[in-house]
Amino acid sequence: MINQQNISEKVRYIESEIIDQFLKDDHQTRPWIIGFSGGKDSTLLLQLVWKALQKIQDIAWMREIYIVCNDTLVENPKIQRFIDKTLERIEKSAVEQNIPIKIQKTKPRLEDTFWVNLIGKGYPAPNNIFRWCTERLKINPTTRFILDKINEKGEAIILLGTRKDESQSRAKSMKKHEIYGQRLRKHLLPNSYVFAPLKDLTTNELWQYLMQVPPPWGGSHKELITLYKNANSGDCPLVIDTTTPSCGHSRFGCWVCTVVKHDKSMAAMISNGEEWLEPLIELREFIAETREYSERFREKFGRGGKEREKGHFGPYRGWVRAEFLDRLLKAQKGISESQGPIELISYQELIAIQIQWYRDGILNYTVSEIYNKIFNSEIDMSKQLEKLKEESDLLLQVCDNNLEDVNLIQKLLAVQRTKTLMLRKRGLLADLESILDIHLAEKKTAKNDN
Repeated sequence: MINQQNISEKVRYIESEIIDQFLKDDHQTRPWIIGFSGGKDSTLLLQLVWKALQKIQDIAWMREIYIVCNDTLVENPKIQRFIDKTLERIEKSAVEQNIPIKIQKTKPRLEDTFWVNLIGKGYPAPNNIFRWCTERLKINPTTRFILDKINEKGEAIILLGTRKDESQSRAKSMKKHEIYGQRLRKHLLPNSYVFAPLKDLTTNELWQYLMQVPPPWGGSHKELITLYKNANSGDCPLVIDTTTPSCGHSRFGCWVCTVVKHDKSMAAMISNGEEWLEPLIELREFIAETREYSERFREKFGRGGKEREKGHFGPYRGWVRAEFLDRLLKAQKGISESQGPIELISYQELIAIQIQWYRDGILNYTVSEIYNKIFNSEIDMSKQLEKLKEESDLLLQVCDNNLEDVNLIQKLLAVQRTKTLMLRKRGLLADLESILDIHLAEKKTAKNDN
């Protein structure tokens, strides 16, 4: 049986810790950066910081306070809608109550988004060995913001809702980095510190408090509780370094995640009445399958042009990338028709994908044709792609419309670009010769087969 008095005492102690840290900090210019994911832990953290600020409101303006929420652009749409609505309410109430906080949403750069890498560049679906997504979608966007603040102010304090009760590994990690008698611990980023005021709160105590005390920014926690109940899940923490566990198992996170075998949270939502999410889980399963049957779906050479070792494969083949886009856009159209407008992929990403296809020599498919066929529209990317198209047409003309030769030249150019970007051309000749050897061997095999 949970003792309500004990919970109240714990919460009052946490609030006093927050106030004390805020007031007694010798570096009054250090901004506070509150990690907010919209889940239970970060929600309670923000609620207690908010209540603490209400008690010291007259002097709270001495320090910049940011609520940082990372959007990977592939979040579960149900969760993302809830987070967006919550952030709007927080922003409005902060102004009305004169609470000195600012909201900062971080997003991956265009070249780092999931779809530009998977569909555009042909990166294989992430797994435990090659988890390229965490750094690009989560760590880098938030890190850039934190570093900007550190460069501006000298130092920063990052407030996280991490708790020892979450898991044994989390408790072990927190104990390893904490300094006895001090609230703050050093973060991996230079001149930054972590403050985790909820560290000793249990999950039962957290839920008990949230169910009884409404958020100070208005509304209630009813929708948050319902989300957890329907998904039987946990929230995905704000990831700011590689020591923070990536989302997995039944946590809320990216709906495209293939690091885990099954997305239990989304499956639970579907079984609890959110059938409109089914196209997303079907696409996720297809993406995961393509990684397993590599020989059929992926090239024999890597993006650098080298032939991969036996059992290893390079980027997705052109037809697979086109199939991903086709299924993604069909899912977007279907969900929009039943749930209202939704954007699973942006127009900027579509253009970036088309540019990458041209550079990779994928000329049998175009993004605009796939899009227009599904949406019965007439989007035109000619202005953005005119120069690339001229180059491709010229290359086709020189090669007498032989796509096989065009693809060979595109691969050779891709290797040259890679070496240039890496500012080192060592091994360039060997890589080019390797591609030519592979090409000649494939031609010889095809000739013998005929």
